[in-house]
Amino acid sequence: MNIHEHQAKEILKEFNAPVSNGVVIFSLSEIRDKIKTLKNGNFVLKAQIHAGGRGKAGGVKLIKNLSELETEASKMIGKVLVTHQTGPEGKEVKRLYIEEASDISKEFYLSCLIDRESSKIAFICSTEGGMDIEKVASEAPDKIITNKIDLKDEGPSEVEIEKIISIFQFDKDQKKIASDLIKSLYKIIIKKDANLIEINPLIITSENKIICLDAKMNFDDNAIFRRPEILKLRDLNEEDPAEIEASKNDLAYIKLNGSIGCMVNGAGLAMATMDIIKLYGKEPANFLDVGGGASKEKVAAAFKLILSDRNVKGILINIFGGIMRCDVLAQGVVDAAKAINLSVPLVVRLAGTNFKEGKKILDKSNLKILSASDLNDAAKKIVEAIR
Repeated sequence: MNIHEHQAKEILKEFNAPVSNGVVIFSLSEIRDKIKTLKNGNFVLKAQIHAGGRGKAGGVKLIKNLSELETEASKMIGKVLVTHQTGPEGKEVKRLYIEEASDISKEFYLSCLIDRESSKIAFICSTEGGMDIEKVASEAPDKIITNKIDLKDEGPSEVEIEKIISIFQFDKDQKKIASDLIKSLYKIIIKKDANLIEINPLIITSENKIICLDAKMNFDDNAIFRRPEILKLRDLNEEDPAEIEASKNDLAYIKLNGSIGCMVNGAGLAMATMDIIKLYGKEPANFLDVGGGASKEKVAAAFKLILSDRNVKGILINIFGGIMRCDVLAQGVVDAAKAINLSVPLVVRLAGTNFKEGKKILDKSNLKILSASDLNDAAKKIVEAIR
């Protein structure tokens, strides 16, 4: 789960990390009252969306006075911001963050994340802050240093911290602040079940202060149930409506840009199904894993979810019945297809528990369903059916 910059900074404050003072507004009428808490006469106005690249898209403005602040805020709020991460459809700006401007002397990059391959916490640092880290990685990989540390109750040791921040070449006072920051990030990862914390840029001001100027955080969806304070930060306006609906039905769904809808049980089988669709020259419209023990109602919900995407020209259902019974899935497919008056080609491949019974249900449904003997046959048939 992603959160907004202003929310990430509140969490950083909670763990005593250095951030600029700022306020969030949801309407222009709030500006005059809320900025009274800010000391600096210069401000930075930031669009709050779940995407990077805001500055290049006009979503970050340096402001010199109240009049300019109100003018720029009126232009920004309600605007559809298009960045390299939003896609061409962009995201509507529904909230703004106003913070005290900082006099930047130098910019760095710092992030902390769970490294699943090593089961460690990785700290990634670079002297090239304020840029896309992917661009730095491709053009100057030697300027990025990664240090991985073990998960432990006491947190990183002083030796580990020194190694992490050495690339920044801080002075004695800055090292103390940076050391405390590393400890804070580690605690957030552990105590809030964060997957990623990104500070870009981490800056040194003209007054020699270290400040987290921008912040991004992502949290483990599977741990949200035990972090109600994090769940409260969820902004449904930033999420795909189809993915919200999927979460209500406990479906693992991600919308893609292709034309063939997929319904599969098991993430590995789902990936293989998408791969073979691409092998035959078409693109999957989604990733959808209905899980191992899906009910008839859950299958029906998944089916309707796929067909809510107007780009879907055909559907491939690929089920291996282990825990899931193929007859349960087949009945769910039939019920959903009849309820929504199915109008696109449908190919079904069933294998495993009760697959014969499932096939009988599909055959007796009087629906135009193409049966496939294996995954290769299924992909070939659905691609041919939508041509």
